[in-house]
Amino acid sequence: MFDNLSERLERSFKILKGEGKITEINVAETLKDVRKALLDADVNYKTAKTFTDTVKTKALGQNVLTAVKPSQLMVKIVHDELAELMGGETAEVNLDGKPAVILMSGLQGSGKTTFSGKLAKMLKEKNRKHPLLVACDVYRPAAIEQLRILAEQIGVPMYSEPESKDPVNIAQNAIKEARMRGYDIVIVDTAGRLAVDEQMMNEIAAIKEAIHPQEILFVVDAMTGQDAVNTAKEFNDRLNFDGVVLTKLDGDTRGGAALSIRSVVNKPIKFVGTGEKLDAIDPFHPARMADRILGMGDIVSLVERAQEQYSEEEAKRLQRKIAKNQFDFNDFLSQIGQIKKMGNLKDLASMLPGVGKQLKNVDIDDDAFKSIEAIIYSMTPAERSNPELLNGSRRARIAKGSGTNIQEVNRLLKQFDQTRKMMKTVTSSPMGKMMMKKSR
Repeated sequence: MFDNLSERLERSFKILKGEGKITEINVAETLKDVRKALLDADVNYKTAKTFTDTVKTKALGQNVLTAVKPSQLMVKIVHDELAELMGGETAEVNLDGKPAVILMSGLQGSGKTTFSGKLAKMLKEKNRKHPLLVACDVYRPAAIEQLRILAEQIGVPMYSEPESKDPVNIAQNAIKEARMRGYDIVIVDTAGRLAVDEQMMNEIAAIKEAIHPQEILFVVDAMTGQDAVNTAKEFNDRLNFDGVVLTKLDGDTRGGAALSIRSVVNKPIKFVGTGEKLDAIDPFHPARMADRILGMGDIVSLVERAQEQYSEEEAKRLQRKIAKNQFDFNDFLSQIGQIKKMGNLKDLASMLPGVGKQLKNVDIDDDAFKSIEAIIYSMTPAERSNPELLNGSRRARIAKGSGTNIQEVNRLLKQFDQTRKMMKTVTSSPMGKMMMKKSR
């Protein structure tokens, strides 16, 4: 999302020359270029100007340490201000209440319904909650059905009254249902329009007044740029919402909404949607996003995603198998499955420092593992457990069964063998042995 902005900022920092101190003379051109980069990224003009003025004030007169270049010091200052611009601290969602009621708001097409499903799934799996999804969009014909399908996919109950056209009454009845059945979270999906209108605003304001939600989230499509900021302001003036959800953050957008919205409405971004899958939802961390914008990656988020997919017991089991050189194709297949659950591959790779820029024009197919999986699935159970059995005739049969060729099968077996040797070497090292002792 921020590829162009990242490139522009990197070029801006290279302009900065001089040693000893950052002065008005040697910082002027850099900040001019930073401001232009922000404006080109569709950041609100007032926000961009305030941002560069603040950076200038903090940078002027700063002593540059011998081991640090002026450009490196400026990167640090810009990083801290970018994080502050986007909210500074990570904002939590308010789950107090019996049940806690979360009201979703936003325009039609912003992704409210899909995000409602994602949020319910996250709260169920990570927070051990028991959410109830509520269909209060009584105008869009497919809205109730869409929410019902999402609810089934994530194993969460859904409340609707298909014959009713009164969203206020539906929301009130849903909360009564939640109390009666012991659901501790109620997520109310409301109607949107193609543009802000008085009828929609009056309706959602009436729902708010009737159910007194603990949390009101405004869902906005990051692809809409400055229109997202303007719409957020209109909704906030009427609803005084608690936080913003930016969807489609994985799309081809300039990123101005993410950088502007906090300063314009003075409400935190709480969640971001990073894909179409129901687990493509992340809490918004301003400092981590600043890292990614400046090409520093986001290792913390990458590790957190990995931890969500790998249990400690599974990790210990694998360590023991690797130490005994027993890592097989069943384990390999399991690892591929865990990686795929972590999110789309390009997004994962962009979290590695310096990698995002390299991948700007590279299309990483989420089906990249498909041929590997086809080859492994074409093996017999005995072959998966004992790769040493794979002689020439078996390889030819596997190639035919997987729709690949013998060269691809041989290449996979060679890569697998190299991986297994590397794993064995690592676990045999002093550090590896120490880790094995801790895992026992």
